[in-house]
Amino acid sequence: MEERIKYLFRQYLNNTCTRKEFEEFFSYINEASHNDLIRDLIQKAYEETGQSSLTYVDERGKLVLTEPDWDEQPVVKVRSRKKNQVFIALATGAIVTLAGVVWLISRPFQQQQVEQKPVLAKKITGRSEYKYLLLPDSTQVWLNAASALEYPPQFAPDKREVFLTGEAYFDVKHADKQPFLIHTGKVTTLVLGTAFNIKAYPGRENVIVSVSRGKVRVNYNEKEVATLTPGQQVKVSNVNKPVIQKKIAIAEAAPWQHGNLVYDDETINDIIADLERIYDVTIRVQKETLANERISTSFRREIGIEHALQVLCNLTDSQLKLVNNMYVIQ
Repeated sequence: MEERIKYLFRQYLNNTCTRKEFEEFFSYINEASHNDLIRDLIQKAYEETGQSSLTYVDERGKLVLTEPDWDEQPVVKVRSRKKNQVFIALATGAIVTLAGVVWLISRPFQQQQVEQKPVLAKKITGRSEYKYLLLPDSTQVWLNAASALEYPPQFAPDKREVFLTGEAYFDVKHADKQPFLIHTGKVTTLVLGTAFNIKAYPGRENVIVSVSRGKVRVNYNEKEVATLTPGQQVKVSNVNKPVIQKKIAIAEAAPWQHGNLVYDDETINDIIADLERIYDVTIRVQKETLANERISTSFRREIGIEHALQVLCNLTDSQLKLVNNMYVIQ
């Protein structure tokens, strides 16, 4: 690997690398941001070339790697008088930066450090498992079954960002100048200090946000679709259906926290997926028309899976069977 990196480094500096070699070289550069061995090998290759930098310094003081123009003129290299800077410009003037790989240039390469994004902590719940989390800013989170929450060990001073898959109830610590953002696919929920529930399991027809305290702004594809106050709920479709906003009882913002399973105009498919997570079972609906049928119902979690499925069967005029430890609705 060491000899290969040296070879690619020379090819790059001489502007003689093929596109394949160029892509391979940049993959090593990218990997160096989190791989000490690769970084050491690149540094060693760098030192043996006698060069003082990989690339040129932009107006913000950051190193920028340039990509050869494969169809036009070769890269023209012009070295500055300073030992630790090299300015490279394409004949066409085009400059392409390599995202995520930034070297400090205030000192020689041997002392430069790689800026890395903080590693996110990830908390996961399995089927029929629930967790309580206390985030670095003292925000409280109750994570529902088969869900995941990612967050940094320390929030940025200007915003607090987390990433949710599944369902969670948030009681956000108030901070006027530090908004709290929850990313769930294309939907982003922004708050300052409030309590609300988000249901955003993969494959669901809708992302549902319900507010019990404070104010919440909901964006879809970076466009605002709703601003919610206590006792309001919004359903944002994942299949390009209209946004649905309605009033709810504040106690219904997160009914699962109180052991209640509540479904309002939801497909059998979404309800079945929910029950599989809650009770850790496998359920199959044999008829596609039945799977897409919409119903409204509610029941207590402690009634058990068979009773819950029997409620669904009674509402849809269908039959329930148990085959090889799998529940079948037909």
